[in-house]
Amino acid sequence: MSRRASLANVNLAARVHEILLEAGLEPSRLELEITESGIIADQQNALRVIRQLKQLGVKIAMDDYGTGYSSLTTLQNFPFDKIKIDRAFIDGVTTNRQSAAIVRSTIILADSLGIPVLAEGVEREEHMEFLLNEGCPQVQGYLFGKPMPLSEIRHVVNAHAGELPVSLTDKTELEIVSMRAVVA
Repeated sequence: MSRRASLANVNLAARVHEILLEAGLEPSRLELEITESGIIADQQNALRVIRQLKQLGVKIAMDDYGTGYSSLTTLQNFPFDKIKIDRAFIDGVTTNRQSAAIVRSTIILADSLGIPVLAEGVEREEHMEFLLNEGCPQVQGYLFGKPMPLSEIRHVVNAHAGELPVSLTDKTELEIVSMRAVVA
């Protein structure tokens, strides 16, 4: 399946199910990131596909929140498991009042809706301090690590999530795009 599968594909949930079975991965360990631009064209079909994916047990995250077509209606109508605040806002939280206000408001809104928030693009300690003070402990970014081959990060993944499926080997050309950390 391509990295950027489309919600317009009526067979998406079935294909994801096939891949989960082939890989031996529990559906609850898979989180698909969906941008609002991927929903806009056909909201009814997108909602149907997302509901099918959630019925499988797959988690759905709204990616790049705050950019493009972000709307409160989307948060109201779609069953997201997580909101990912775009890195463009995180970069400015310590230097730009508007960025700080948008991030703060998003965290408060998501908390009110019962949806966890993850901040993308955390690259400096000041970012982390701001986010922790605002109640956002889920982060990802270069502060925690840069992209690396699976073989180099296997010990980190295994330490936190159990063994990888047998079908994934050191020869697999997967790349961890960004490390995620949950700071308690």
